[in-house]
Amino acid sequence: MRAKQTAFLLAAVFVVYAALIGWRGVLLIRTGEPVAVVLGIAVLVIPLLGAYLVWREIQFGRRTEVLARELEAAGGLPVDDLPRRPSGRIDRAAADAAFGHYRAAAEATPEDWRVWFRLSTAYDAAGDRRRAREAMRKAIGQYDTDKLTGS
Repeated sequence: MRAKQTAFLLAAVFVVYAALIGWRGVLLIRTGEPVAVVLGIAVLVIPLLGAYLVWREIQFGRRTEVLARELEAAGGLPVDDLPRRPSGRIDRAAADAAFGHYRAAAEATPEDWRVWFRLSTAYDAAGDRRRAREAMRKAIGQYDTDKLTGS
């Protein structure tokens, strides 16, 4: 729950930032000077791009949460029983050792969103955030396909 609150707080801060920077862009455009108008348009693009990226991240989080709830209801969430360091971080060697099982499952049944979700958590535990997100996107895509086809 704390992560969700932090995400919404950051989104709210971004909205304030976007409004302030957007207003500056409008002021630049209203001067009528060609250079200021071009700069004002460029300044307006920044909050629009930022808003799109924030929206994408929130959607990714919401979709991930839907999959996690469904997997939890079915009793299929991976158990977080890996040993941890005194700092609370997962022991990297243990995460790497457990990773092989999840990768093999994903290779055996690549059309199952559940194995991609579990593989994503294994990548995350191993500290590979980029591949964790890729695997989660794959899980979301497979989940959407299953819902469309009624599987």
